[in-house]
Amino acid sequence: MHSIGYRIVRPDKLLHEGDATSLTLVARTGEIGVLPGHAKEICALGRGICRIQHEPDDEGNTETRIAIFGGYAEITEGEVIVLADHARDVDDIYPDVVAQTKRAAEAELNKLPTRDSRRVYFEQKMAWCDLLIEANQKFGSH
Repeated sequence: MHSIGYRIVRPDKLLHEGDATSLTLVARTGEIGVLPGHAKEICALGRGICRIQHEPDDEGNTETRIAIFGGYAEITEGEVIVLADHARDVDDIYPDVVAQTKRAAEAELNKLPTRDSRRVYFEQKMAWCDLLIEANQKFGSH
């Protein structure tokens, strides 16, 4: 079976890499399906779940799901590099921690005046938390 290499990178580390039979990326304009031999492309990433289809792992899983929030992807015939603003393996989401983080961000947001530009940071943090909670509810194991 043909495969395409991939790397999921976030600002602090390489989150995931390997070979996939296909990937579904979440672009700002919608989902993009990627197969080996895909035409070269660079796309802006949106908010959602990247699905990576691969050969069975040690536990028999054939799909890996990564929550993605912003960034870019470079697609070539043989590789996909995702440079994500935020990325987290769906199996590595802890709802209690995410809820606590969201509450803290909301508290900080509420301290700021309405026209303060720093509000965007906390609004984005809360939106990231919402995506993680949504992903955990739909796919998570915690």
